[in-house]
Amino acid sequence: MDFRTLTDDGAFSPDLISEALRTNRAEIAATLGLGRDAFSRKERVLAVKTQTRLREMVEILNRVERQAGSPLAAYAWFRSEPLPGFGGMTADQLVRDGHADFVRAHLDRVMAGGFA
Repeated sequence: MDFRTLTDDGAFSPDLISEALRTNRAEIAATLGLGRDAFSRKERVLAVKTQTRLREMVEILNRVERQAGSPLAAYAWFRSEPLPGFGGMTADQLVRDGHADFVRAHLDRVMAGGFA
């Protein structure tokens, strides 16, 4: 997924992201731990927390996509694959808890040839 194709006027677009991942905005919001109304108005979409979570998810999906084979497979990994060393938490759970940096560090180790 190309960052530029997922933005609208410089902000991440829940509509474009959900379209690319063949899902809906409600599922994206739930995956990121955002309220049901996080995407209901432009002000809420542009909120720092909303944009941060969308950016973190897209960054992580971009990193995983090469190994996963497609954006959809990367999204499935993001939502369902427990990460070793994090008590069985998935990448989306860590992002929801404000720990996208943990996921990025894990991916750095794996991509450098280290153990997961």
